[in-house]
Amino acid sequence: MSTETREFVLDVLRELNYEVDGVTDATPLGDEGLELESLTLAEVTMRLEEKYDVQFTDEELEGLAKVTLGDFVSQIVDRATAGQSR
Repeated sequence: MSTETREFVLDVLRELNYEVDGVTDATPLGDEGLELESLTLAEVTMRLEEKYDVQFTDEELEGLAKVTLGDFVSQIVDRATAGQSR
């Protein structure tokens, strides 16, 4: 599921006109990486919530700029998996 989730995130970023060629799991979402702004992170998480039925609080959303793509994908997969086991 993590490969599919990673590709979904990258597809959303492409749709939002972000350059994702060469992006790895170690690439930060914020500074020194993808340079995602808060509105972009909100859009990405909104689409993830729709597709994977996961939720992010406002506080979590604010902290996402500090994580890497790999960590972000892991969080999504963990939340989606936890939601399926309910």
